[in-house]
Amino acid sequence: MNSVHPHKVVSREEWLAARQQHLIHEKAFTRERDKLSAERRALPWVKVDKNYLFEGPDGRQNLADLFAGNSQLIIYHFMFAKGWEEGCHGCSFVSDHIDGANQHLAHHDISLVVVSHAPLAEFQAFRKRMGWQFKWVSSAGSDFNADYKVTISEQELADGTATYNYEKSTSTEGELPGLSVFYRNDAGEIFHTYSTYARGLDLLVGAYNYLDLTPKGRNEEQGMKWVRHHDRYETAPGTKHCCE
Repeated sequence: MNSVHPHKVVSREEWLAARQQHLIHEKAFTRERDKLSAERRALPWVKVDKNYLFEGPDGRQNLADLFAGNSQLIIYHFMFAKGWEEGCHGCSFVSDHIDGANQHLAHHDISLVVVSHAPLAEFQAFRKRMGWQFKWVSSAGSDFNADYKVTISEQELADGTATYNYEKSTSTEGELPGLSVFYRNDAGEIFHTYSTYARGLDLLVGAYNYLDLTPKGRNEEQGMKWVRHHDRYETAPGTKHCCE
């Protein structure tokens, strides 16, 4: 880990003045974030006419079933392809934050479901290992992942026509992460309202918000290589578990 660059050390009074100036910027950022969120909610919608089918713990279901009686559905596109033994480290990092949020979202007209391209049976052992409780379904056999631009075909990779995050992609990965949002009205019609990818997923990672508050920040000069599946971290030197 890199050390923190030397910082000016001042009196408490000087620190308070600097902090108050920074607070002005923080409040301006908050107002801009609220404005951006309002713009997101005002985006036009696209009606979903295709009958996507998924395989999950409740058997075969369509997109409407995933709403589970709510009018709003958030789907996290988890990178787990056929033949994989483990899920993506980054998607696992995001998914570690889902169960806590779901305790509240489920009571506020929102269903949050995770979808992967691999057959259902292939990610059950990994899910059990991670201890996650959220609903996780397979889109194998449907166009869902391709239509929402998180699975790139071998042909697209070969001929350079792949797109990701609304632009031409140079990725060599066939599976990519993302999040999509849907709305279901009283007539049962379903609409796609929003999708985000890449750094747009940062908002889902509460750990990053903690890191951003610290002197070293995210400390990711080598990207997310520091992130592990949560059962693969080595215990830090000198620390003990609470019950040891």
